[in-house]
Amino acid sequence: MRDVLPVLGGWYAAGLPFGLATVVEVSRSAPRDPGAAMAVGPGEEVVGSVSGGCVEGAVFELAQEVVASGGARLETFGYSDEDAFAVGLTCGGEITVLVRSVTPERDPAFGAVADSVAAGEPVTVATVTDGPARRGAVLAVWPDRVLGTLGASGLDAAVTADARGELALGATVLRHYGPDGQRREDDVAVFLQSFAPPPRMLVFGAIDYAAAVARIGGFLGYRVTVCDARPVFATPRRFPEGVEVVAQWPHRYLRETDTDDRTVICVLTHDPKFDVPLLTEALRRPAAYIGAMGSRRTHDDRAARLTEAGLTRRDLARLRSPVGLDLGARTPEEVAVSVAAEIVALRWGGSGAPLSATKGAVHPPRSS
Repeated sequence: MRDVLPVLGGWYAAGLPFGLATVVEVSRSAPRDPGAAMAVGPGEEVVGSVSGGCVEGAVFELAQEVVASGGARLETFGYSDEDAFAVGLTCGGEITVLVRSVTPERDPAFGAVADSVAAGEPVTVATVTDGPARRGAVLAVWPDRVLGTLGASGLDAAVTADARGELALGATVLRHYGPDGQRREDDVAVFLQSFAPPPRMLVFGAIDYAAAVARIGGFLGYRVTVCDARPVFATPRRFPEGVEVVAQWPHRYLRETDTDDRTVICVLTHDPKFDVPLLTEALRRPAAYIGAMGSRRTHDDRAARLTEAGLTRRDLARLRSPVGLDLGARTPEEVAVSVAAEIVALRWGGSGAPLSATKGAVHPPRSS
């Protein structure tokens, strides 16, 4: 959804109706996660995807129907063994898609949501998918305000509280309520889609490897900062467009920078005078991933110095060093792929093994 919002915002601002399809629930080996979106706009223009191609044709037709009717539809697509030509997912999974018509009259909050996402402001969009409440009704929830309604004040209040909780976690979930927001009932299904600001990737050491890691970090959706104490190396022209470049001692910069459980920290300096104070700071604060470049000898020396600095075995267990997965990488670009692969594997609990050597679902169920 984040990727297609700029286009949708333009249609919305021009008053052009469009059909918006959003994956709200998945099971088994589904190709896309909840929140994946596809839209059909003026001139039958299509942006986004809900399944990587399996059911897009059927969703295209549904989107045209809801634009014509001004309503909303909930459809489930799965795999059919009985009819090889049936619309479905060849991977054997199942997705449930909400398709709704979006206009300024039907969704007065959409423009404000698009503006907030573009500005990096956190917002959660709550949409009724099923039950006695109006399907497709939308309530947008920010940390300090709300816009729209799901049709009942009690339901709005309950969903607002939950939406802010999910926003703090950056989570997207399907929740159930009673008609007036009762928490122990499940008549009304509401899809809560959180748009938290992009997670940060902090790359320390302005070397050629850093440029490659920064490039792939941006590709993965991170807001990337490169930091180095040497101004001659910490120059924007050496890095991809959109990467923030800071000339400052790494540990001092990190000390002044907020991190959270989604933050990625890559230490590429492999110089003790930079690494030790920087990692001492990094390993004592929240982060999703902390990796450090260097040989095994460098790692052993670094670990000994960090122990002398007061870090515990538990602290050091968080450190991914040497950084990256064993891909046989040699060039900066290949090393960047190795680092990115380790970050993704850690994020989703992947083994890093070839899929041809594993068993079970290719896309295992993910928790919220």
